[in-house]
Amino acid sequence: MEDGALSLLEVRGLSKRFGGLLAVEGLDLTVADGEMVGLIGPNGAGKTTVFNLLSGFLAPDAGEIRFRERRLGGLKPHDICRLGLARTFQIVRPFARLSVLDNVKVAALARHPAMADALAAARAVLERVALVDRASELASSLTLADRKRLELARALATEPTLLLLDEVMAGLNATEIEAMVRLIGAINAGGISVLLIEHNMRAVMSLSHRIIVLSFGEKIAEGTPRAVATDRRVIEAYLGDEYVHPAAH
Repeated sequence: MEDGALSLLEVRGLSKRFGGLLAVEGLDLTVADGEMVGLIGPNGAGKTTVFNLLSGFLAPDAGEIRFRERRLGGLKPHDICRLGLARTFQIVRPFARLSVLDNVKVAALARHPAMADALAAARAVLERVALVDRASELASSLTLADRKRLELARALATEPTLLLLDEVMAGLNATEIEAMVRLIGAINAGGISVLLIEHNMRAVMSLSHRIIVLSFGEKIAEGTPRAVATDRRVIEAYLGDEYVHPAAH
């Protein structure tokens, strides 16, 4: 986080245990207003657990989460969402029997109780994610790439200040990833802060202002994309030498 930047999200000493497994241990994390932060690490590192803790789907065993200077401890997911923190899910599950528009309208009702207002807001979001042409189609008919966009649209319809994106590029081809990178960049440029879990390193390195690396529930590195990509601990735990020196392999 740049000096003088306002902390939108501040996490201190966050820990979560599942039986004998310490999924997250003593995590400190911040996201500044307007910032895009990448959260990376190997499978099982605790990344999605962090998202579940931040969004209220899990209660931490220790630590404190502050969003816009308010403690989130004890709040339900819908309460946290109303404060302006929204998330996507790694496995997308739209309401399959509802139209694309109705899926987004349901989310927009969180901010716009009047149906006409929610409908207008939903249409505006579909324009933003380039799905308006499919508004009347059933969500079940969408391709994976469009289901990912719908998942993103549903989160955007809650009008977040901070958006948590959990592997929105997983399973997409190179062209679809490029389009998603442009969309996420535009969302951030439009004033929404982003915390991004992603395994596509080209995407996360190009998008992120700062990157945090987890391994076995602990933060092992934090810094600019360039600094993280050359950190020996990160290379050993996650990236591998072939990422840093591709020509040598």
